[in-house]
This record gives sequence, C-alpha cells and structure tokens, in this order.
Amino acid sequence: MKRRNFIGAAAGSLLLSPLAVLAQPARKIVRIGWLTPDMFEGHSRAFREAMRALGYVEGQTFVVETRSADNDLDRLPGLAAELVRSKVDVIVAVSPPAIFAARKATETIPIVMAFWGGGGLIESGMVANFARPGGNVTGVSMLGAELEAKRMELLLQAVPKARKVGVITAAGRGFTLAEVQRIADAAGVQLRVTEVTGGDDRYRRAFDALAQAQVDALLVPSFPRFFKDARTIIDLAASKRIPAIYEWPSMAEDGGLMAYGPTLDELDGRVASFVQRIVKGASPGELPIEQPSKFELVVNLKTAKALGLTIPPSLLLRADRVLQ
Repeated sequence: MKRRNFIGAAAGSLLLSPLAVLAQPARKIVRIGWLTPDMFEGHSRAFREAMRALGYVEGQTFVVETRSADNDLDRLPGLAAELVRSKVDVIVAVSPPAIFAARKATETIPIVMAFWGGGGLIESGMVANFARPGGNVTGVSMLGAELEAKRMELLLQAVPKARKVGVITAAGRGFTLAEVQRIADAAGVQLRVTEVTGGDDRYRRAFDALAQAQVDALLVPSFPRFFKDARTIIDLAASKRIPAIYEWPSMAEDGGLMAYGPTLDELDGRVASFVQRIVKGASPGELPIEQPSKFELVVNLKTAKALGLTIPPSLLLRADRVLQ
C-alpha cells in the first residue's frame, strides 16, 4: 500500500471509530425481582456478590427489586403480582412459599428457586423433572429432608445420652419431619415438636415449652425465619442450656453448638449462574435443577464448654471447622 493511501485509510478509521462506539447499543440493565417471606441480608448480600463476580455492576448492569412479606406469608401472592406488573426480567424466589406465589403469578417470566427446601418438587407440579424442568421454573433444590436427617444423626452423636430431642417448627416450612422421626425411632429417641407461633414472645414461649418438656437437645430445622431470627434462637438455647444443631455454618459462628449445611456463597453462586444463563437467552425449562455440592460441619467448642458438654473426638475429626 502506498504511504498516501495508508495515511488516508488510518485517518478515516480514526474519524469513524468514535461513531462506531456511539452506535453500539448500551448493555441492558437486568431487572431481578427478589421475592422472600422475610428479608435476611446475608442471603441477598451473597447473591449480589455472586452477580458482581460474574461481571455485573449493581445499578449499571443489574438492579434487584426486593419484595419481602415480613413473615406474613399471606402477602406473598400480592408481592409476586407486583413484580410481574413491574416487568422484571427474572424472579428469584426464596423458599417454597415464595416459589409457589411466583409460579401462580406468572407462567412466562423465568423463576429461579433460590432454594426449594424439601421433597415434593415434582409431585407438586412445580417442575416436570430435575433434568428438564419444563415451564418457567428452575433453580436449586436443597435436599431438605435428607439434610434434616443428617443433622439429627450428628446431634445424637454430639449428645449420645439424649433420650428426648426437641424440634421447633413453623407454618409454611414446606416439608415434613418424617426422615427425622425415622432416625429418632431407630435410636430410641422421643421427639418433642414445638410450633413457633404468635407475637414477639413466640420464641420465648416455645423454649419455655421445650424446657418444661426437659428435652436433652434441639434440632433447629431449615426455615428462612429461623435463619433471620438466629440470634434470638441461639441466645434462648444458651439460656435454657439446650445443645442445638442448626442449618447454616454462620449460626455456629454466632454461638450455636453445631451447624451442618450448605454455604450461602455456593448456593447464591448457583442462583446467580442461573440468572446469568437466563438473561443470555437460556430457557429455564431447559436448565436442570441443581443441588448443593459443598457442606460444612462446624462445631463450637466454646459453646460446648459453656453447656458442660464434651464433644466426642470422632465427631471433631469429622468437622470441617472447630471453633475454639
């Protein structure tokens, strides 16, 4: 190429390149609806961090529109309808009550289950099967019943002399305690199930009932409300001197005796991945349901000492983390 022609081509390129940049369409802001029975910041924060790790910038390339029922499950259908009217691109629904509400509100907007807590996902008609859900729902299933049974086994190992184990529960949990009952029956242990209901003193009344029943240990099952109110539950268990096992590792970090379950980082990383694939064009009905693959057993020895409890060495060797 002659020098004169090269200079002319280069100059033309420099003149056109700003116009080419201006002509490029701006990246669409992804609008994500977050539907939850109650707002617990740890879950939402982990999801936002996972989105940022995927290259999204909050306020620039994605926004989260949160709708929380503040523990009033009857509000969920109306809140789901609000998100549908606001025309979000995808709805992330936290726990079965929110998932059911979102599914009833729309058959077209993609729904990502932040977690389905137990069995019955296919039986309820929510999805056709795990490999190919069909419809507009996909996401994470938590193996809830199996994990509750595992926590029961671990609790009985930590408190081998236990003959009566308490379980707190609440309306809307979404699955039964059949597997927990099976473990208890096999070990010759009596279950004392206490429902948490009422106003501000609901946990105090529940723990008064557990103490009156003289339970030797306590299983705190998976439930968004119990996660949000973990501090209250942990403090009451300590005041009543009841050894307890919880779902999330952070609950042992906050003073609970033990915890066994998935981590928020992994779960919300999976949820963010579902959202990314959907906004890039994937059909939720074609995305297989996923399950957690990383679980942590955390034992708090300081709490054990305060309870006068000696954790068997075999259990400590199995723990992923032992808090001194």
